[in-house]
Amino acid sequence: MIDLIINYLDSDKFLSLMQAGLLFIIGFLAASLLSRAVYKVCLKRFSPHHASLSRRLVYWLVLALFVASGLKQLGFNLGVLLGAAGVLSVAIGFASQTSVSNLISGLFLIGERPFQIGDTIQVGNTTGEILSIDLLSIKLRTFDNLFVRIPNESLIKTEVINLTRFPIRRLDLKIGVAYKENINQVRQVLLKVAEQNPLSLDEPVPVFQFLSFAESSLDLQFSVWTRKENYRELRTCLLEEIKQAFDQQGIDLPFPQRELSLSQNTLALLRNEPEQKIQR
Repeated sequence: MIDLIINYLDSDKFLSLMQAGLLFIIGFLAASLLSRAVYKVCLKRFSPHHASLSRRLVYWLVLALFVASGLKQLGFNLGVLLGAAGVLSVAIGFASQTSVSNLISGLFLIGERPFQIGDTIQVGNTTGEILSIDLLSIKLRTFDNLFVRIPNESLIKTEVINLTRFPIRRLDLKIGVAYKENINQVRQVLLKVAEQNPLSLDEPVPVFQFLSFAESSLDLQFSVWTRKENYRELRTCLLEEIKQAFDQQGIDLPFPQRELSLSQNTLALLRNEPEQKIQR
């Protein structure tokens, strides 16, 4: 038994096995190190999305080269393996047309670059921050910390709103005031509130618009610009400051009111109704 083990260790087959294993280990280490180096270099010149794709491409390419060398060292015919892999990929492609569609859509998204990792997008009723952009899907984290996966095919077919593409955003507030209020006074109060808020930008200047005469109010729109990272905070604090300023200036916020008009016959019937009930 010992002689068989010694003979096996001295054989060319064992040597080839050791060389193949060494190639696999070196390939894994080299792929990891090179992919990290490429990611750091690309991150300085390109977006995080393209840097991540470059890292994955380098990793799998280097690993595939070492694996192919290891298999060749073991005596496998790479031509036969590549042919079998081609036939298998065609069969898988026909069996999973949805995945192929997502893959092609992912390539279009990579070329078009409508968003990148870290952006906040809205797809239908879903809004969240992009965690990763893959060839088959993108991963989002919503504001209530939920993980959402959206297939690339759905992104190609539907409207996608990038909420953080540009450095500044406009906050539009719909405000209603009572009919008795002075519009010019309301405008001055709103502009003063925006001027005193540190999150509001002076340029572009805030915009005041008189929208319409509603049933119970004068409908206004007050638009303020802010940096994209301050949008949600500005919305909350600006509404509070507007309410406080309106209270200090005596500006009323309306509520729905209805007027009921009754004819004389209806009033007479209502007046006689208690008497009829008593007679009964």
